[in-house]
Amino acid sequence: MQGEQLIAVVEALQASAVRVWVGGGWGIDALLGARTRPHRDADLMHDVRDEPVLLAVLGAAGFVQTLDQRPVRFVLAHPDGRELDLHPLEFAPDGSAVQRSFDPDRPFPYPADCFVTGLVLGVPVPCLSAAQQVFFHQGYEPADRDRADMAHLRRAFGIATHF
Repeated sequence: MQGEQLIAVVEALQASAVRVWVGGGWGIDALLGARTRPHRDADLMHDVRDEPVLLAVLGAAGFVQTLDQRPVRFVLAHPDGRELDLHPLEFAPDGSAVQRSFDPDRPFPYPADCFVTGLVLGVPVPCLSAAQQVFFHQGYEPADRDRADMAHLRRAFGIATHF
């Protein structure tokens, strides 16, 4: 997925009042304000209440569902090969959110201050904070791209990571 394509998706959703935040590799690049590596897909967190509109907007843009692991996540793909890994969030009145997990007793927490703004090709996009990105890069064997992503966050933000 290219930066222009990600921006187009985010802007189309925002134009329909769908709140989304970029996570994963593109989210890290948004925090850094520069692309550091190629991205096969884009991870988008969204308010679960906006999901019907999100699906309508993305369906009109040619995306179709290829994986359904709701309520945890689902994937939409475009005929040109782009993929969106979508993560439904349930928001609390204080602005924090949770994402369900495959272990019902251990949902993923999103503190209210983890929802920030970054830049993709100079365009502001909602994304997840560096601390939230580090939180999600735990509990699994990291790939080389994960190690590189965490190294970028350490250099840019002076934060500790576990690998």
